[in-house]
Amino acid sequence: VQLQASGGGLVQAGGSLRLSCSASGVTFSSTGVGWFRQAPGKEREFVAAMRKSSTATYYTNSVKGRFTISRDNANNRVYLQMNALRPEDTAVYYCATTGMGNPIMSSYYRPSTYPDWGQGTQVTVSS
Repeated sequence: VQLQASGGGLVQAGGSLRLSCSASGVTFSSTGVGWFRQAPGKEREFVAAMRKSSTATYYTNSVKGRFTISRDNANNRVYLQMNALRPEDTAVYYCATTGMGNPIMSSYYRPSTYPDWGQGTQVTVSS
C-alpha cells in the first residue's frame, strides 16, 4: 500500500485548502481512512476519519464545522477540505488507512489503528 498526500501550502488565516490523498494497492471504499497532523514538537494528532464501507465521519473537536473529509470512489481519492484555517492548524498532514480490519468507532481516533501512512504534506497558516 502506498499513500500520497498533496495539496498543502501557505495560506492566510481564514483561508481554505483542500488536501488530497491518493493510493495504490488499496481501494479507499473498502478501508477506513484518516487524516492526522503533527506540528513541530508535538505528537501526531487525529483530525478526521471516514469509516470503512460507510459514509460515517469523525472529527476532532477543534476542526468540526471547518473541515470536511470526503471520499471519491470513482477516482480512489480521499479529500480533506479545510476552511476557516487558523494558525494553530499549521502542521504536516498525513493520510492513513486502517487496512483490512473493521475498527470500532473509538479506534479511528488512534494512530495505532492505521498500519499504512502517506508521507505528509505541509500546511502553514499565517496570522
